[in-house]
Amino acid sequence: MPGVSDFPPVSDDVLLGDLGEHAIVEHILRPRYGGVPAFGDDCALLDGSDGLRGSDLVATTDSCPTPLVTILGETDPYHTGWLLVTINVSDLAAAGATPLGLVVNYTLPKTTTAGEFRRLLDGVDDCAETHGTRIVGGDLRDGPVRQLTATAIGRCVPGGRLGRTGSEVGDRLLLVGSPGYLWAYALLAEEQARLPEPLVDEIRERACRPMAQLTAGRLLATAGLARAAMDVSDGLFPTVRTLCRANGLGAVITTDIQLDDGPADVCAQAGLGRFDLAQAWGDWTLVVAVRSDDVELARKTLAAEGVAAQEIGTFVPREAGIALDDGTPWEGIAQERFSPSSWHGGDLSRLIADVLGRQAPSGS
Repeated sequence: MPGVSDFPPVSDDVLLGDLGEHAIVEHILRPRYGGVPAFGDDCALLDGSDGLRGSDLVATTDSCPTPLVTILGETDPYHTGWLLVTINVSDLAAAGATPLGLVVNYTLPKTTTAGEFRRLLDGVDDCAETHGTRIVGGDLRDGPVRQLTATAIGRCVPGGRLGRTGSEVGDRLLLVGSPGYLWAYALLAEEQARLPEPLVDEIRERACRPMAQLTAGRLLATAGLARAAMDVSDGLFPTVRTLCRANGLGAVITTDIQLDDGPADVCAQAGLGRFDLAQAWGDWTLVVAVRSDDVELARKTLAAEGVAAQEIGTFVPREAGIALDDGTPWEGIAQERFSPSSWHGGDLSRLIADVLGRQAPSGS
């Protein structure tokens, strides 16, 4: 059953790099913290048992890796600051939460200039404001390398918090948001495709300033349409796999995923299928499970707010594993920490080959 098998036991002398993030969670973290409410979800839950009343408060924390756009030549620290906020509020989106504020930790080399720090802060502040929130505190220290971490706090409608569990066989999977922009920009930078300048500018803007799906998460949670949700931070395959594991299910996924015109044109020129681009990471979409009878209502609810959503698959019994709609097992791209696929940047041509599954042909 590809993608949904249990983790085998491991001994204490096994290296974390030989385990991978998912096994670390199961063997080291779950035995300690598995009883904590919302363990394993995108956000931690601070509920009434913690002395809080009137709403479900959630919290998440994430570090910011080297942005792909930096490797593409976008070296302005503004983009790193923007991404730091998006990464964190995207977890709030997966919980259906409204952001209340962020606390940010900056570890910076002493050689960082005041101007570079200001640009980093500009990106953080602009992204927070765009997502309807603000920075409420933080910490600053020096260190040999730049390390950026944020903690985001959000509020859910009482009883309406979304998590990764709650689905059953027959539920449909919706991909919420527009995938493909980040890696379309990478293909353009690598001259695997050429587009008119206005389209290039649009793709660049979406790649450099990705937006979390906060509106979608809140709408679906408030309307009671979502049964489970997770943000696509590491790729479509690990997202679906994680939801399957959390619910004890398998899934059948369609390869007929739609892209906006710009990324679709890049795919065609680069000799890639739309699914190749859609299953990559970096666009901060959501995967949301809904009842089969609620698919159209969910899509119409989101469309009314200008949010794209498309049905990409169905939950099936666990024994069926995770497969594509042609019946082949799906072993997709997985950007997993503590594994060879963990993101640490690198050569752009190699990254395109690794993330998109195969080397795109050279542009003419």
